Amino acid sequence: MMAAMLYPNRRVMAVCGDGGFMMNSQEMETAVRLKLNLVVLILDDGAYGMIRWKQAVDAFPDFGLTFGNPDFVKYAESYGAKGARVEAMVELVPTLEAAFKSGGVHLIAVPIDYSENTRVLVEELRSRMPSASQA
Repeated sequence: MMAAMLYPNRRVMAVCGDGGFMMNSQEMETAVRLKLNLVVLILDDGAYGMIRWKQAVDAFPDFGLTFGNPDFVKYAESYGAKGARVEAMVELVPTLEAAFKSGGVHLIAVPIDYSENTRVLVEELRSRMPSASQA
């Protein structure tokens, strides 16, 4: 929000995971009240994805990391912001451009599937790292 206040003529976007966003989502009210030009892009996977990844790397069980989200479009609208949900990759850039062009506070939810990250960031990394027993 401070970037939008300091640079009102620049494009300002916050990129948040859904879990992190919900921890401080009430700040949408502040952004709307201050009439900021701000786009909030939510990576929506219904989980604490970064914590899940860190726990998977250390072979901890996946426990208590998923949750249900509100309808982010309606949530934004309840604060007086504009909401959108991107359903296909081809919609992302036009949705962002429209939000920046129209000004005000926009919340854009983007569904994310991190399953490929598990393969690359957990399984492949683990296979390339020497085990502690070999050290």
